[in-house]
Amino acid sequence: MAKVLIVDDSKLIRNIIKDELEKNGHQIVGEAADGKIAVSMFKEQSPDLVTMDITMDEMDGIEAITEIFKLNSKAKIIVVSALGQDEIINKAIDMGVMDFIIKPFEAERLITSVKKAL
Repeated sequence: MAKVLIVDDSKLIRNIIKDELEKNGHQIVGEAADGKIAVSMFKEQSPDLVTMDITMDEMDGIEAITEIFKLNSKAKIIVVSALGQDEIINKAIDMGVMDFIIKPFEAERLITSVKKAL
């Protein structure tokens, strides 16, 4: 069972991810609506995995990923975003994220990605 931090500005998306991961035996250690809160929660919780949105207020996902990798260069991050632009996908992958899932997504796609990352 992995400890997971879910980061998305949409409560609905956080709930969908949370439900799917809990159904598959994972523990949700926190939810954040923006990158700034995510970085702070990452410090406190040391999750095994982070699901990260890109477009958020305060601090976007790319900035949050940068900060999290500064805290732990081996952090496991899966991006879940509606932004399917190649430039952003490539940047995130180059930074070291495990996967990039484009919203809307199938539950199976999320679970497969999480299994691979862990």
